[in-house]
Amino acid sequence: MNLQRAKEILKKAWHFIWHEDSVASWIVNIVLAFIIVKYVVYPGLGFLLGTGFPIVAVVSGSMEHGPGFNDWWQQASCKSLAGAYSQGEWYLAHNITKEQFSSFSFTNGFNKGDVMILRSAKQVGIGEVLVFRANTPFDPIIHRVVAQDTVFKTKGDHNCDSGAFEQVIIPEQVLGKAVIRIPWIGWVKIGFVNLLKFVGL
Repeated sequence: MNLQRAKEILKKAWHFIWHEDSVASWIVNIVLAFIIVKYVVYPGLGFLLGTGFPIVAVVSGSMEHGPGFNDWWQQASCKSLAGAYSQGEWYLAHNITKEQFSSFSFTNGFNKGDVMILRSAKQVGIGEVLVFRANTPFDPIIHRVVAQDTVFKTKGDHNCDSGAFEQVIIPEQVLGKAVIRIPWIGWVKIGFVNLLKFVGL
């Protein structure tokens, strides 16, 4: 194949991908976007941020706060055998004050459908948000660190207690810590996954 023929083919391919308004062109664009994100953007971000897992979509409401921080902290929305208690009472019982919590990242939590950008979790403190493997239906989990020594203990801000699966999280389970929140665009992934479940794939 000579150089002129190669140029002609590339020109036609370029026109087909970027200018042609057909179903085939749209399908090719979607496939190309998937390949570029999966094999270029995602690994590139992972390299820059020091984690093999740089982006995660939030698929549960376990970190939601509702109307505002003060209401979330004070409202007695949890129940135990001893009676109703607030999130604030839980955190105070676990040596985290309201002032401390106010200084944490993502003080107002985040919502189902948000996307979180992660970075290396080599240095993690109480109050930071970890993503970790836990072998649960919502694996991986994205929750806040509430205690640490050589292992981590986490809790979802919206949950009334720390679950059994998050009492002892070893460093090998940790995929990264959340540093940036991008609202709502995770609904694209959630919708796609639900569609696949609906059609039985």
